[in-house]
Amino acid sequence: MPNAVRDPRHVLLTGASSGIGTALAEAYARPGVRLTLGGRNRERLEIVAARCRERGAEVETGAIDVDAHEAMRAWVEAADRIQPLDLVIANAGISAGTGSGAESDAQTRDIFATNLAGALNTLQPAAAAMQARGRGQLAVISSLAAFRGFPGAPAYCGSKAAVRVWAEAMRPHLAAQGIGINVVCPGFVRSRMTAVNDFPMPFLMDAEKAARIIQRGLARDTARISFPWPLAAAVWLLAALPPAWTDWAMKKLPEKA
Repeated sequence: MPNAVRDPRHVLLTGASSGIGTALAEAYARPGVRLTLGGRNRERLEIVAARCRERGAEVETGAIDVDAHEAMRAWVEAADRIQPLDLVIANAGISAGTGSGAESDAQTRDIFATNLAGALNTLQPAAAAMQARGRGQLAVISSLAAFRGFPGAPAYCGSKAAVRVWAEAMRPHLAAQGIGINVVCPGFVRSRMTAVNDFPMPFLMDAEKAARIIQRGLARDTARISFPWPLAAAVWLLAALPPAWTDWAMKKLPEKA
């Protein structure tokens, strides 16, 4: 698996101040590793950074919005100049749904700006830097919701589907340049995002366990890291069936607040 970075020495990670992002930062933190961590909440981000430093990692933080195109480009390029980036994970994301009524135009645009444009703002400047030296690895955190649009969270599902398909389409192109790109599709993971859900979440998983699965999949250069498998299988089946067969079931699903 020539495009996997089995032992990354410089990892850049967005959305590091909570959930999967925090767990991934701590999973990669060890002596000899440099972490560049981004997040919008400076206070929570610095707490995560301190824990990673306790594990021996060198850590830099940036309180930055991933949908700020030029600021993100400058931040990623600056991190790469300090030490070449080995692994860049576009993890930052937001979620909302139709639980309070129809999804507004503003909410829809905000979700796409963070989940899709934010991922592109993170990965594209990193890919350009990696192309110059012919090595590196990119990863994007999508979702099992990317395989079937659920009416309770249309913008979230749509944004995650878009970034999944984009990354999978880029994989052969980047591989020819020595760069790996992987898509991560988790199910329900305990985080600030899922804490507001007032409906059953099957196979709910701790963020630390999710991070271990992701880290192992990235080291193996698994193209699509989907978990947990029972929920993944159910979603793939739903995606394979004609909408006319499943619309009745979709109408009964809970809506996200």
